Amino acid sequence: MKIPLTPLSLTFIRNLSLDPAQHPRGQAHLSAASGLVRVRQRLYVVADDELHLGVFEEHSAPGAAGADLAPGTLVSLLEGDLPQDKGKRKKAKPDLETLAQLPPLPGCPAGALLALGSGSKPQRETGVLVGLDVQGVPNGRMASVNLEPLYAPLRKRFDDLNIEGAFVLSGDLLLLHRGNKGDARSACIRFDWNLVAPWLAGLSPKPPSARSVQLLELGDVGGVPLSLTDGAALQGGAWAFSAVAENTDDSYLDGACVGSAIGIVAPDGQLRHLHRLAGAPKVEGLAVQVVGTGLGSEWVFTLVTDPDDPHIPAQLLQTHLPGRADTPAV
Repeated sequence: MKIPLTPLSLTFIRNLSLDPAQHPRGQAHLSAASGLVRVRQRLYVVADDELHLGVFEEHSAPGAAGADLAPGTLVSLLEGDLPQDKGKRKKAKPDLETLAQLPPLPGCPAGALLALGSGSKPQRETGVLVGLDVQGVPNGRMASVNLEPLYAPLRKRFDDLNIEGAFVLSGDLLLLHRGNKGDARSACIRFDWNLVAPWLAGLSPKPPSARSVQLLELGDVGGVPLSLTDGAALQGGAWAFSAVAENTDDSYLDGACVGSAIGIVAPDGQLRHLHRLAGAPKVEGLAVQVVGTGLGSEWVFTLVTDPDDPHIPAQLLQTHLPGRADTPAV
């Protein structure tokens, strides 16, 4: 599918600012946002060079915007501290690229958040399960998950495995693998939620095998393939995604972002919408809301960015897409 020539405009909402006294390296912001979940009026963000979960109020005050928004807070996910040096931190980090909201599961009757390491290196095979209370707030229950048995079969299919998105849809847990110039295949990998939930809760000794693997080709920007960076469930079995064209041959090295896009996959698995984003921000997390009903409905995409520079804050952006997931591509 070709991307329409006219890009979707983006609205800047805020920088992901923090109180520097709370950040382990004294930063006044998150700089590598990589996964986003909205729960009521809270936005939860994981960053791939942190050991923390960022929590931001979507609207701190009526009419507030930009710098007027209150800074976010941090919730520790893993013990210890990452090195100050950027290169050493890159080698040591668990690379938490994915954040998903889970429905109720054993030990988490009100649901949970699940942060996942990308699996691109052996030290990046850790997940963290964060229990939520009925208000969608972390309840203090937290458990580490060894992802190696889940990822090992996938690595046989994708040598350069890079899990960057996850969500629950129609009774399945979907994982999104991100391709690159070395292997342009992106993929949607489905697991039966009723089988994977007991394993995540520590009640089953091994995870289930994948139910299905769907390869997705999203085209390219100037010869650089668009690859999945996050996904979110929509109504009726459809799902949305973000994608970037990053000029790199593998999952470890960063490259210039030459294009970015959002899209919708219909319930039948067909790609129905694909729209490039103005300015080509490196969007790595998204949450989607539906506004309105029927043919007059509108998808509202909220996105977070990874600027690949610890001195630059990640941004919260927003764009709108009219229409429904089951209509022809525009």
